[in-house]
Amino acid sequence: MAKKTVTDVAVQGKRVLVRVDYNVPLNEKGEVSDDKRIVASMPTVKYLIENGARIILCSHLGRPKGERKIEFSMKPVADRLAALLPDVKITFASDCIGEEAKEKAAALQDGEILLLENLRFHKGEEKNDPAFAKELASLAEIYVSDAFGTVHRAHASTAGVAAYLPAVSGFLIGKELDIMGEALENPQRPFVAILGGAKVADKIGVIKNLLKKCDTLIVGGGMAYTFFKAMGYEIGDSLLDAESIDLAKELMAEAKERGVKLLLPIDTVVAETFAADAPHKTVKSSEIPANWQGLDIGEETRALFAEAIRKAKTVIWNGPMGVFEFPAFAKGTAAVAEACAECEGTTIIGGGDSASAVKKLGYAAKMTHISTGGGASLEFLEGKVLPGVAALNNK
Repeated sequence: MAKKTVTDVAVQGKRVLVRVDYNVPLNEKGEVSDDKRIVASMPTVKYLIENGARIILCSHLGRPKGERKIEFSMKPVADRLAALLPDVKITFASDCIGEEAKEKAAALQDGEILLLENLRFHKGEEKNDPAFAKELASLAEIYVSDAFGTVHRAHASTAGVAAYLPAVSGFLIGKELDIMGEALENPQRPFVAILGGAKVADKIGVIKNLLKKCDTLIVGGGMAYTFFKAMGYEIGDSLLDAESIDLAKELMAEAKERGVKLLLPIDTVVAETFAADAPHKTVKSSEIPANWQGLDIGEETRALFAEAIRKAKTVIWNGPMGVFEFPAFAKGTAAVAEACAECEGTTIIGGGDSASAVKKLGYAAKMTHISTGGGASLEFLEGKVLPGVAALNNK
């Protein structure tokens, strides 16, 4: 069911509470060191400014766990917002509820912005406490959800407030739902899904959901070794999700039954220890020596995966192919990123480590879409209902 967006409601002269994702890194001086998430919210914020809304922005930052901790204050975010929007009057409230927040919200004029203090200074935020949600909602007349990175959590600011206000999505969430929803429900084929990362158990739901939809499923990263173990291979000291060995067998059988091509690494870069400078070599995946551990996909695998990716019309990628934090073991992840960049179809990067890798390698501009929420995009790929999306009004 399609959800209403900010363009479906009249915002002129209305106080609009916008849940944004301003959980940004701060440097030693307490300044915002990376403003990508703030910039990502600008289409929605600017639309509201241009259409005469009175904008109240709210977000969490860090993990203050329900206590007021000055190092997690949103004040540096207000300073960065002022730099990004020099012609807009921006005020800051030293709490997200209470008298000061109410007075400053009431004083807003059309096109002005009020940024509230960290939502997670209150325990009621993460507990989705109705009293806290109601208090937050009382500041505004309309609620706009635009923090995709938090919609998989039923918190007061992501789901709770929707019980008290007309609730619609901003452009960021609208784009996530459109692009990923289309890829999952009506993909252009061939549809290739790439999964990496550590544990099979974390991605069971995703694998099961994607097996119903994709033509080729590529499995790399730490997860692959559990599949090797299920195939009877020696995996040395490689990462093993021991409880998922039978499950890996079931998933391989299901792929076969459904006619989905399951691509696993055919060669592996193994190292003597888990270290950036560890001695390493490439071996066949079936010949990992005892006491060695797999840390990346090998050259032949890179070519095999890249060929499948380049021919695809739809690609969804979640999870690195190896320990990409170590340059010696980042080549597999880089090869997959490069193949995605060269693919002429729709390429969707599902947040988290894959998104970091693509940005770090300079391929971000070549992707159709990079999701802003790792956990949320995973649950979306799993076919789960996201509480913060379910709470929005239907069209």
